[in-house]
Amino acid sequence: MGGIWTPPIKLLDGIWFGVDGAWLGKDVAAAKYTSGHGYQRISYPSTVSVERTDFVPDGIRATLVGLTLKSSKAKTVKLDVDAHSELMPAYPWGWTTPNAGQMNLPDSGSYADGTLRFRDQGTPPVPNAAAHDYNAIVGSSRRPTAHALGANHRGPQDPAVVCPAEGTPPAHCDDSVFGKGTGGRLTYTVDLKPGRTTTVWFAVAGSDDGKAAAQREYKRAISNPEKLLQAKKKSRAAIDAMTTVDLPGDRLLQQSVEWSKQNLADSVQEARNLQIRDVNEGKAYPAPVGTVDTARWFGAGFPDYPWLFATDGEYTAYAAVAAGQFDTVKEHLRALRDVSDLLNNRSGKVAHEVMPTGDVYFGSNTSAGNTDETVKFPSAVALLWRWTGDNRFRDEMYDFSVRNLKYVYRDLDRDSDGWLEGLANVERSGMGSEKLDSTVYLARGLRDLADLAASRHDGPVQRWATAKAIDVEKRFESQWWVEKAFGYADSIDDPANPANDNTPIFQRHWTGVTPMEAELVRPGQPTTPLASPEHAKIALDQREKPCYTGEFGLFHTGTGPTADPAGNPGPSCDTVVSAVKSERAIFSLNTSIMAVAEGNFGRLGKNQQQVYTTGNARIQLDPKVWETPGAMPEIAPSPDAPANIDRPFTDRSMALQAWGAYGVLWPVVHQQLGVDPDLGHRKVAVVPQLPAGQQKVAGSNIRLGRGSVDVSASLVGKELRTDVRSKGLRATMTVGAVLPAGAKVGSVALDGRAAQYQLVTTARGTEVRVAARGPHAMLRVTLR
Repeated sequence: MGGIWTPPIKLLDGIWFGVDGAWLGKDVAAAKYTSGHGYQRISYPSTVSVERTDFVPDGIRATLVGLTLKSSKAKTVKLDVDAHSELMPAYPWGWTTPNAGQMNLPDSGSYADGTLRFRDQGTPPVPNAAAHDYNAIVGSSRRPTAHALGANHRGPQDPAVVCPAEGTPPAHCDDSVFGKGTGGRLTYTVDLKPGRTTTVWFAVAGSDDGKAAAQREYKRAISNPEKLLQAKKKSRAAIDAMTTVDLPGDRLLQQSVEWSKQNLADSVQEARNLQIRDVNEGKAYPAPVGTVDTARWFGAGFPDYPWLFATDGEYTAYAAVAAGQFDTVKEHLRALRDVSDLLNNRSGKVAHEVMPTGDVYFGSNTSAGNTDETVKFPSAVALLWRWTGDNRFRDEMYDFSVRNLKYVYRDLDRDSDGWLEGLANVERSGMGSEKLDSTVYLARGLRDLADLAASRHDGPVQRWATAKAIDVEKRFESQWWVEKAFGYADSIDDPANPANDNTPIFQRHWTGVTPMEAELVRPGQPTTPLASPEHAKIALDQREKPCYTGEFGLFHTGTGPTADPAGNPGPSCDTVVSAVKSERAIFSLNTSIMAVAEGNFGRLGKNQQQVYTTGNARIQLDPKVWETPGAMPEIAPSPDAPANIDRPFTDRSMALQAWGAYGVLWPVVHQQLGVDPDLGHRKVAVVPQLPAGQQKVAGSNIRLGRGSVDVSASLVGKELRTDVRSKGLRATMTVGAVLPAGAKVGSVALDGRAAQYQLVTTARGTEVRVAARGPHAMLRVTLR
């Protein structure tokens, strides 16, 4: 998945630059790499210094690269640009049926109007394949002095290292046996004046919609690169200006909030004319069942799978609303609905993994899962509705949300015990067919659907969902709690075997934290997680131990007793003999789940939530750890997962994984700053909680609907202060503060006057709540 892409196709394997015969990156080493907001920059010091700036202009199917050259003396330099094409769709892959080699046609190369032009045109010899016309153009606003065409032209990487179709690959590859690209070179003469900079811009543009479309994109890109770069920076500055936080006691986390917002924006993908077909995990290639005209989504992981995923997007949605990026979440959910309804004939099941071509790898009615993402969909809709108050979006998604939960009860509860079957987030051997995380998210989804239904005055659905929710909640602890494991079962046995009788299976997977992570909205009650407070404390204490938590966060699968027959290392954690070996890989999602779970129960201390927010922030920002500065990766350096830098290119995890932002933005905005909107009911609560040992947290321009709030919470002596300013909100406001453990209220004042207040016991602790008046509220709680 390396190279330059414009979904759903790849354009180039790469582009390389040489100055006076010296290739940048090989003959001239890079001295500095900068991740900017919306661009990347690399500096090459030499006799002729070069600064390379790469960015993707918004709304144009192109990549722009600017080379800024500088010499201390007057000099004429020769600038070579190599490009090697690989025009091919995102699917199929090397091992699927059909495979990439069968679908990929040979590229042709040509030169015209000062540009290299590559084309892949025809109909692959594969049943149900359609004719295509893929095009890529490479050029500059300057006229080249020479050009060349040929099979290679990979700059310093000629001759190419080709990965075999089978067997052990080399540490890095420049191509695969399925590659059918070609290459070319453009040569320029650039006159440099002493001490002055000269910038030469290059564009790589393309389209899957024919030659003329590619030419239009190229002209749009190369016409004014500087203007497009400024527009890109301006758009990213607008993202940076939303949810701006001030965390004096945790500057690393503050920086992580800044970069997590940019990570989300970097992840956005768009494709058109998606031909929806069920490829059955790469085993088939049927005719498409329909077309989705346009899809836009948060790509899951880069570089290998920036696809439309359900479960990824549903987690990412919580980070995105906290960052104010509502529109992309809406578009992501629309895309899932549109693809799923075509693929699954409106059954209500949510597709799991969708290529930008429209090929659905997994998630049809005939596949086994994933159950968790179908039951999470109504919660994602409710989340957007509460943060935006957008009734039109609620109404647009309502029918599909109802069908989601009707489907799972109809088709995924064969024994009618209320615990759903099917795959969920963890796909490991030895698990029963009914999974913990599907159960947890079902409980939340039922409550969220009931809330949506009530707002639409749909009594039958509201009563049905509420009754189902009450049933799940009432029986949850007795079925899923495993006392001797100090936690919840990961799954329960296959209901098709009566002898199993729903026996809990405990394997120490990260999903054991989900009962503490998912919050349930119940009418007239404080929002709380599904787990009971007593069991939550036991389970979270247990997960903080070194057999579950490493330097950078939560293991995928914890270790057990040292005498465990499976050979798990580490200190004794419980007395349960696991049927699966430990997997001490730290995923940014696992760590996010733990950070959110800790915050839900007010556990914000240095040995609690801060372990996990710091873990994710470090793998994103610590120069001793990160792979790409500022990017939240998929997996942290872990005992069972070495750092990417020490692994072959063919065996690396993602350098950027969107859902890791969940464990940064949600804990800060929703838990520490206490922003809890319910704009669907025209209400907003802001009840901050200061992390232990910290004196202040603040945030500004936190987007809510068409307005925003600024929040500042501090502890000055024995006085808790919460200051809230709202702009453009049409909602009743409640302000408050979470009392420190053991503290009592002496007095409460709002805007300088004694105020009536409520003390509300929640999972976070005791909250002081006061009804605010007007757009500015200053709450003062004196402790005793």
